[in-house]
Amino acid sequence: MPTVDLAGLSIHAVSIAGVETCIEVPSWKLCFDIGKCPDSATRWGTVLFTHGHADHIGGVVHHVGTREMRKQKAPRYLLPKEYAANFDRLMDAWRALDHAALECEVVPVAPGDRIDLGKGRSAHVFRSVHRVPTCGYAIEESRRHLKPEWVGRGDEAIRAARAAGIAVHDDDPSVELVFCGDTTIHVVEREAIVRKARRLILEATFLDDRVSRDWARRSGHVHLEDIVERADLFENEAILLTHFSQRYSPREIREIVAKRLPASLKGRVQVLTDAS
Repeated sequence: MPTVDLAGLSIHAVSIAGVETCIEVPSWKLCFDIGKCPDSATRWGTVLFTHGHADHIGGVVHHVGTREMRKQKAPRYLLPKEYAANFDRLMDAWRALDHAALECEVVPVAPGDRIDLGKGRSAHVFRSVHRVPTCGYAIEESRRHLKPEWVGRGDEAIRAARAAGIAVHDDDPSVELVFCGDTTIHVVEREAIVRKARRLILEATFLDDRVSRDWARRSGHVHLEDIVERADLFENEAILLTHFSQRYSPREIREIVAKRLPASLKGRVQVLTDAS
């Protein structure tokens, strides 16, 4: 699987429309969607699922089963609440077939939820615009630093203040990464957190007139021309385009994107292909 450096964050990923999508963030020990479950993804105990299409969730039984076989901790799955009951039924069927526990923690989520991921990170859930219920995730990191009035006061004074219940630190939250899953361009227009995140992973399934923009929207996907038309909306430092249709070869993807993107986006956009 290709690895991409996205503004200093290593992303290990595969995303091919209709085939599989799995976006791994190794330093955070999590991934978005599971695709067919690459073996590397079995290392991560947290998976943030966007929706129930098989190319995004199909490998889940391999994920949980492999972790169980390797005596790793039961995984935690964030899943849009619309799929929770069917997911439970699916896992029960697999437990019966496999004669295994296949233990996992399922966390049903809805737009507006904020889920603690540990180590100062949280996932903000928002609604993406696909042809089935879909959630995107914004990962926020909170960094602590001393309040200005406590800088240079010394460790002993700071410890004493903390023991007395005095707040000596400020939390500085920042949205480090947004993953929208399958969506139309409307999520960029509607969700400020998508436009303003430091890093954005956005699908761009269709790239040219082989598929019309109208068809792209009706099928719940982004067309490259939608991005070009709204170039001024994107405040992100780095953008990774993913989920390209198999109509396009890796060479075509790179060439079309390079040709069509305006100068304001070119320096910030990368494309995820099998040759990234």
